[in-house]
Amino acid sequence: MIEALRNAWRLPDVRNKLLITGFILVVYQFAAHVPVVGVNPSALEALFASQQGGILGVLNLLSGGAVRNFSVIANGVYPYITASIIIQLLTPLIPSLEAMLKEPGGQEKQQRYTYYLAIPMAILQSIGQIQIYNLLGGQPIIPGFGSNLLMTASVLATMTAGTMFAIWLGELITEQGIGNGLSIIIFAGIVAQAPNSLVQLLTSGTQPALYNLLLFIIIVVVSVVVIVYIYEGVRRVPVQYGKRVRGRKQYGGGTTHIPPKVNAVGMIPLIFAQSIITFPAIIASLFPPGPVGDAITQTFGNHQGAAYWITYFALVVGFTFLYTDVMVQQQNLSENLQRNGGFIPGIRPGKRTQEYIMRVTRRITLVGALFLGAVAIVPGIVDLINRLLFPLETVGNTMNAAMVLSGSGLIIVVGVVIDTMRQIEAQLVMRNYEGFMS
Repeated sequence: MIEALRNAWRLPDVRNKLLITGFILVVYQFAAHVPVVGVNPSALEALFASQQGGILGVLNLLSGGAVRNFSVIANGVYPYITASIIIQLLTPLIPSLEAMLKEPGGQEKQQRYTYYLAIPMAILQSIGQIQIYNLLGGQPIIPGFGSNLLMTASVLATMTAGTMFAIWLGELITEQGIGNGLSIIIFAGIVAQAPNSLVQLLTSGTQPALYNLLLFIIIVVVSVVVIVYIYEGVRRVPVQYGKRVRGRKQYGGGTTHIPPKVNAVGMIPLIFAQSIITFPAIIASLFPPGPVGDAITQTFGNHQGAAYWITYFALVVGFTFLYTDVMVQQQNLSENLQRNGGFIPGIRPGKRTQEYIMRVTRRITLVGALFLGAVAIVPGIVDLINRLLFPLETVGNTMNAAMVLSGSGLIIVVGVVIDTMRQIEAQLVMRNYEGFMS
């Protein structure tokens, strides 16, 4: 592997791609430390000091520190990801969008609509983040936001522009660098924040430092092994192609397979579930304080209690099935097979083939959905273990070993590393170098 990386660095074009990717990531990290105008630093610092293990810590990890600084790119690229998910979910429901996708240039139009939708999603996420900050902190993070029209417009415009700037950097990496740009941006943010989070766990954790370190190592090793195993898991559906004779030549024939993946949607259900599960706390903040509203805020704003983790698990499992069904339907595998003369042995082409593919996909998706749900609630499980082992310590809403690299963070890191290594290997194989992936 080391020799393969040396070979990649010796190739001028591959080296340029790696340098461009690194430079763009440095630019992104600089932007992550440019705060939004009007932010109250003392209120922000006090909020994060009181919410070490809360949802703000997870959002800060996935944004590369932009949330803690409340920078111009505090939203990251998640408004674009949310817009992309919404467009993909609406495509099979709206006939005009589905017909557009089949036309020449349909993919480009869909991409353009996703960019347009990312703008209002960035505005909504900016408002939601500020409301959650004010709700959890007890004092305004940006004094004058909501009451001062000029201040409100400036903050929303700045954060929306920062989101589009982050998306543009991701697209630059995809076009000029190595790997999927948006994924690498998120990956770099997680990796950049992990050392600081680990030091914070070992120095300010309520449990012994050695216990936290050992638990962190165990969680990372076990999680990486399981994630790689599930990430690479496929169910091979055999496909046979009929032979066609034209003149004196014979075309087609042979056997191949369709490889539906156990986890075909990656960490997208986790991101979508994280977005949805904050809605109860936001809605509760719109009403006068009361016992019900306070309970909702305490549960869903600070991600505490069994109700939060059970709801989170159910949302992740449900979105995994939903998004996988949408992806399989958009691929039109049965139609493409029939058009190219392929068929699944023993299954009638057409509708029966599509039903068979859906049945197989849903069966293996059950494993992937339960896996994603289990990964999502690992911090809650670790918090429960800490409560049992250290009943006299204050463990609620504090940093624990599973929050240094959250479940979604580990999935992103492992997935991006595998995908990037494969792209580097493809560049080497094209130039007759031996790859290093097996």
